[in-house]
Amino acid sequence: MPHTGKVVYTAKTRTTGGREKGVSRSSDGRLDVRLSTPGSARIGTNPEQLFAAGWSACFESAIALAARNRKITLPADLAIDAEVDLNLADDGYFLRTRLNVSLPGVDREVAQALVNEAHLICPYSKATRGNIDVAINLV
Repeated sequence: MPHTGKVVYTAKTRTTGGREKGVSRSSDGRLDVRLSTPGSARIGTNPEQLFAAGWSACFESAIALAARNRKITLPADLAIDAEVDLNLADDGYFLRTRLNVSLPGVDREVAQALVNEAHLICPYSKATRGNIDVAINLV
């Protein structure tokens, strides 16, 4: 069942040329990237890197929201290392992901609770839940 609610923001991009020799541009001009296949010598990024960057940024914001709700101050050096694997099996391509979350100075039990809550509220986590293999690790 689709969700209904107020649209907060709509991202608009146009991509031409695909992952092999494409370009993606946002309607506001703030994003303008060349695309390339993973491991190629061509200058550019690939969709897996863009997905990793988007999800990790969103997840960090979800952690911040969870921390604000609990009146917890987050460390300035909070970091998320996102890894997105592009895999190939007999039935086609699929993704596998890991978010490695570093919350230095935060009690491990509290940090784990923040990560768990963030995974429940992050829109990327919601979108991927049950669709791809996801590991979220507190490091």
